[in-house]
Amino acid sequence: MPLLGVSAQRVMRHPAGFAVRVVRGFFANQGLLLAGAVAYYALLSLVPLIILSVILLSNLVEQEVLIDTLSRYLEWLLPSQSSALLGDVSQFLDSRAAIGAVLFASLLIFSSLAFSVLEKAMAVIFAHRHATAKRHALVSAVLPYSFVLFLVVLLLLVTVLGIVVQSVSREGIEFHGQTWSLEWLSGPVIYLLGLGVETLIFAAIYVIMPAGRTRLRHALFGGLTAALLWEVARHSLVWYFSSLSKASIIYGSLTTSVVFLITMEIAATLLLFGAQVISEYEQIGDE
Repeated sequence: MPLLGVSAQRVMRHPAGFAVRVVRGFFANQGLLLAGAVAYYALLSLVPLIILSVILLSNLVEQEVLIDTLSRYLEWLLPSQSSALLGDVSQFLDSRAAIGAVLFASLLIFSSLAFSVLEKAMAVIFAHRHATAKRHALVSAVLPYSFVLFLVVLLLLVTVLGIVVQSVSREGIEFHGQTWSLEWLSGPVIYLLGLGVETLIFAAIYVIMPAGRTRLRHALFGGLTAALLWEVARHSLVWYFSSLSKASIIYGSLTTSVVFLITMEIAATLLLFGAQVISEYEQIGDE
């Protein structure tokens, strides 16, 4: 029995042809236009989500540790811009009781809109499934908030794992009377942890958002593709914003908002591109 299926064998034999097919399908589905809509509403729900996550999780973990974890992983989402966003978050935290209801309402509204747009974008990309069964309206209404809860729990787990990794790296290992430091290991482990979480988030979206059933291995394949492409994109963004960008001259006081939106649109583009990879992979052999 072959280790790889027929579709995987065809991709391995003709990777360039498959890549061209994915790119053509992405542009045929107006992927850039769909990504712009997803990015806009995702950006509006991002700040309320971060603030409410810190407010909720600060009852379980020290606030300084949460902020440090957010600072590390927000650099993955908003390269070179996380400090500005966390500065706004710190200002909000001092008046959490007064703004909690407003933030909660904002999160409910904008996350619902973001998921609604994303669901429609996925319907375009996975139109080949011809899914006749539609989600119940209650499921569609609850799904965004369930995913937000998933992200909050994931943030808690990442924070705890980060504390464990740092504690173990400081302790070291004793062997034959000698102590071997593991501090060099904490950086790569935390990086791989972030890459794994990023892949998991992409894969979870690919499982729950499209109509019809997405196989787990296909979702992981698309999630890893999007995560690796985002790694290249975010390092390029860090270099661009630090070396070449003249956005502050053009946009003035709007620079931060513009940069946020551009970064989110690139992330949304890669998210939908990963979905297109899964879609084209499912259609191998249909022609």
